[in-house]
Amino acid sequence: MNKKTGLQVVMVLIIILISLWFYLKYFTENFEDVKETQVKEKIDENQNSNSTYIDDINYVSTDVKGNKYQITAKQAEIKVENSDVMFLRDVVAFIFIKDSDTVKITSNFGKYNSKNYDTIFSENVIVIYPRHKISGEYLDFSFLSNLGTFTENVVYAGEKTNLYADKIEMNLTTKDTKIFMNDTGKKVLIEGTK
Repeated sequence: MNKKTGLQVVMVLIIILISLWFYLKYFTENFEDVKETQVKEKIDENQNSNSTYIDDINYVSTDVKGNKYQITAKQAEIKVENSDVMFLRDVVAFIFIKDSDTVKITSNFGKYNSKNYDTIFSENVIVIYPRHKISGEYLDFSFLSNLGTFTENVVYAGEKTNLYADKIEMNLTTKDTKIFMNDTGKKVLIEGTK
């Protein structure tokens, strides 16, 4: 190996180590608290043999923009025919958007694609971020487009306003939000609070 190649390898390793140090210092609560989550695989004989079931799953991913996505669930079902998609139960997700606030999402069920990070949350979906709370029955979240689409019984609660609508679309990067009803003859209901 010549000097130029050796120098390039050393520089890449240094960049990786600096990135890892930066991530652990600024994106984890406490360096000492970082633990490797053990994934327990449990296959129930009563369940479909075309699926694998995993209890207490914890999946963390980071995109090229530096946004971090963490999703946990009590149980995940992975179908043999499409192992990139997981069907989740009792879901909690955190979205750490670079240079922005953290978003927490909870739901009874979810469908997570490990290739593109797209996630669908369903039943009792609650999204919480500073001074805002949105609840509903269905949230389609795309990490690639940074777009969340909330539908079915959508209720927004802010510091001074409650809002009832059929659909809310929100760009998580720009915070641009569209709120509307499916029936153009109906209007979004807005209530002021104290």
